[in-house]
Amino acid sequence: MNPSFRQQNEIKNRVRESTDIVRLIGESIELKKAGANYVGLCPFHAEKTPSFSVNPSRQFFHCFGCGESGDVFTFMMKYHRLGFPEALKELATRAGIDLPERTLSPAEQRQLRRRDRLYAVNEAAATLYERNLQQSPAAATARSYLAGRGIPDEFAARYRLGYAPGPDQGGWNFITSLLQKNGHSAADIERAGLAVKKERGGYYDRFRDRVLFPIYDMGGRVVAFGGRILGEGGPKYMNSPESAIFDKGRLLFGLYQHREAIRNQRRALVVEGNFDLLSLAVHGIENVVAPLGTSLTRPHVRSLRGYCDQVVLLFDGDAAGFKAAMRSVPFFLAERVEARVALLPDGQDPDSMVREQGAAAVQDLVAQAAPLPEFVFEALVRRHGLTLDGKNRIIAELQPLLAVGDSDQRALMIAHFSEKLGVSPERMSASPVRVDSRAVRKEAAGEWARFDQLPRRYRQVVDFLLLYPEYFDDLLAAGLEDVADDQILKEFIQFLKELRQQGDCTPERIFSSLPEGEARRYTARLFFEAGNGTTGDERCLDDMCNELKSWLREEQRVREEAELLRRIREAQEAGDREKMMELLRRKQECGRKRTGFCDNLLKNE
Repeated sequence: MNPSFRQQNEIKNRVRESTDIVRLIGESIELKKAGANYVGLCPFHAEKTPSFSVNPSRQFFHCFGCGESGDVFTFMMKYHRLGFPEALKELATRAGIDLPERTLSPAEQRQLRRRDRLYAVNEAAATLYERNLQQSPAAATARSYLAGRGIPDEFAARYRLGYAPGPDQGGWNFITSLLQKNGHSAADIERAGLAVKKERGGYYDRFRDRVLFPIYDMGGRVVAFGGRILGEGGPKYMNSPESAIFDKGRLLFGLYQHREAIRNQRRALVVEGNFDLLSLAVHGIENVVAPLGTSLTRPHVRSLRGYCDQVVLLFDGDAAGFKAAMRSVPFFLAERVEARVALLPDGQDPDSMVREQGAAAVQDLVAQAAPLPEFVFEALVRRHGLTLDGKNRIIAELQPLLAVGDSDQRALMIAHFSEKLGVSPERMSASPVRVDSRAVRKEAAGEWARFDQLPRRYRQVVDFLLLYPEYFDDLLAAGLEDVADDQILKEFIQFLKELRQQGDCTPERIFSSLPEGEARRYTARLFFEAGNGTTGDERCLDDMCNELKSWLREEQRVREEAELLRRIREAQEAGDREKMMELLRRKQECGRKRTGFCDNLLKNE
């Protein structure tokens, strides 16, 4: 039976309340006591002075450096790269809480079974390919090839390298027939990308006479393969086609195996080929990944952002390398990840360089890497020159760089590059910069406006309800919605209403439910400044609430008087004396109420 929405939230709250956030985060980073809170170096960006703070009372973390914040679920998802269901399951297991099973629809059940079968097919294939490389006499050439490229047996085993025999050794359906014997259907083998269906019926293997690299998702499951051909024919490198479990635009080869090395060094090296990655790892350089036969995409960069602050592209200095670097610039700018380019010597790739010159030479090259925008600019100068026509071409080609990032980033790049070209910033930004308005609207919709932009009284209301949401009904009854004419405050009131419908509305739940961005950062600062989560004296809080209620009632009277004045003028202009006199009477009555309200305020002082 499906748990109700309220039950789901109760389960989440139980798991959250049963998890010690200090102990959980302390397993991954070193935390030190600082007053009522704990501080440490932020795991989400590089820093030397701790700006990462954990509030044990309100059960949340916040980094005052990079702005990352959240609760125990957020930390598990961001640090360990988990989806919410996985994070919930992991924390529930730690807390000894059984999660109710959700009944899936027939369509969901079919989809889940299909995905599970694809995972099973790929895992079985990886085992068969791996065993074939290690044991089959037909794989002697493949073993010699790996030895010739300096890949020791232990590294072949560590990365589960395999071998798909060619038709002469294994026939045209080596893996297909073995998998079918193991109980996997031909349709699933085809859907996994391991077999190709013949026009006249039957199947043949996609991978033949290739050294194979299993490709893992971030859950450690084999989802695809990359193969390097040994004999004649092509293509030299080939990956599995995309499937229900494999998206080459999102996965990076080696990220699963190297995620801890990347996280520890806060830097990732990006190379073009699987053997480049493997050779670097053999020589002790493990913070490296490779795209799967495609250029870097924004999801690739976003994946890396969770593990490091800097990405170094180890590219060839040829035209293809430049184009690859140029295409990736907007993604790094949009994701706010520092990117650099280390140009390899002519005729070399990371594989040949590390084998011929050693790891130190590669590390030296990485240390000298140029910032990616600077690399692109210098390459454009070399290509077009600094003639009048050349500058025009450079400005035109730089426009895609100026179309991403926030206004501060664009202004900085315009000022920087215009100075280098000797042109005015206005000329640099004169070319039309096309920004996808749909993306802008989408980004704006996911980011609340800043609470600190609210007028003083509205901000006092927001602060009070963030800290003491138990007074929400009192302020609603006093006319909060009638007075709230600011869109930010209206959205906040609606947010609290929806949150309350899901269960208890506490400061901790408010914080964890706020969208990431300015609203959450504002709330984190407010919570830390307010102290340790203690509610304070109840009488004092009642007085604070009464003061806000008095202001709400007065604000309603002021607006009522203004509305009456407007209607009196309309009646006067229309010559409706009877209506005007009735409205004047009501205005006088409203004034008496206001005077009485002011007298009461004076008596209370």
